[in-house]
Amino acid sequence: MISLAGRDVIHSWGKFVFTGVGLGLLIGVTLTMAGVYRGMVDDAKILLNNSGADLWVVQQGTLGPYAEPSSIHDDIYRGVLAMHGVASAANVTYLTMQVMQGERDVRAMVVGIVAGGPGEPAYLIDGRQITRSHYEAVVDIKTAFKIGEKIKIRRNDYTVVGITRRMVSSGGDPMVFIPLKDAQEAQFLKDNDAIINERKRTEKNPLFNKPGVLEGIIESQNHNPFVNAVLVQILPGFSPEAVAEPIRRWKRLQVYTRDQMEEILVAKLIATSAKQIGMFLVILAIVSAAIVAFIIYTLTMGKIREIAVLKLIGTRNRTIASMIMQQAIGLGIIGFVVGKISATVWAPMFPKYVLLLPEDSIRGFEAVVVICILASFMAIRAALKVDPAEAIGG
Repeated sequence: MISLAGRDVIHSWGKFVFTGVGLGLLIGVTLTMAGVYRGMVDDAKILLNNSGADLWVVQQGTLGPYAEPSSIHDDIYRGVLAMHGVASAANVTYLTMQVMQGERDVRAMVVGIVAGGPGEPAYLIDGRQITRSHYEAVVDIKTAFKIGEKIKIRRNDYTVVGITRRMVSSGGDPMVFIPLKDAQEAQFLKDNDAIINERKRTEKNPLFNKPGVLEGIIESQNHNPFVNAVLVQILPGFSPEAVAEPIRRWKRLQVYTRDQMEEILVAKLIATSAKQIGMFLVILAIVSAAIVAFIIYTLTMGKIREIAVLKLIGTRNRTIASMIMQQAIGLGIIGFVVGKISATVWAPMFPKYVLLLPEDSIRGFEAVVVICILASFMAIRAALKVDPAEAIGG
């Protein structure tokens, strides 16, 4: 049987193809938005994987070092290390800031780590791990820093000794790893004027300005004894919750397992962004449906006389409706192919990670087909109302 839809498309192929390309770009944006959300979730999971931790020990009453500020004393890890079922424990600090390299600055998460402990980059693509206690750094490749370059964090210069990949914060910022003591200093470092003013205030305070007391107070102001969290690895055979509960009870600290921390990052930290993206996806779906409906309706109204002739020679309504629906689905298929190719091409250009999953593409294709079918109903309704007499009318 001759395909009426195919012959009609060939007759007006230019309009049909260009419309499909325009729709495809819109579909490409939709797939990219879904990829942005998937990328955010993947960044959150990568952050947890990169830490190498089974448990996160943080300040009581907080959601941990990624979702809320957390501050605990840096000697707490010793008590945690002595708890039953703990294999290793190490302090860690997190600070998001601008890292300078000459005249260029990069937004990064600066991570203070203990060499060889949890939190250290799991692998490197170039260079080596941090081995000295000061002024060395391992950076993510997204920073574009090179081995041997000097980068500036607060007042101090650090030499890049290693480069890693996919070490990012939950917000997609690349990580810069430096020794823990340096990170503690950078986190609370004040400028010279602030330090001088603080010392003057301390000297004028009668509670502190006493022999043997003032010097100790001033010294403590120049030292930061706090970290953001303790990363804990547990021994084989122990469940994370069984190790976490005694730490909560006896150390008066909040402890999160991997599943709990993932829930915090996905359900709380990026929840608002997920809703925002969801709204965009709904709006884009509505706009896509409106475009398909308008184009198919316009194409149908442009061949009213032809449809009337088909009715006059006895063509069934089902055949006419099928022709219009096939055109709508064809338009959607062209649009989806163009959209998928476009999203794949421009996804790597985005500053944040865009993860295009095959299952999202499958769902997207199914949604496009459904939208095109629904959008064709208005044109079908108009076509079925055509009077066969119009074929011989003036």
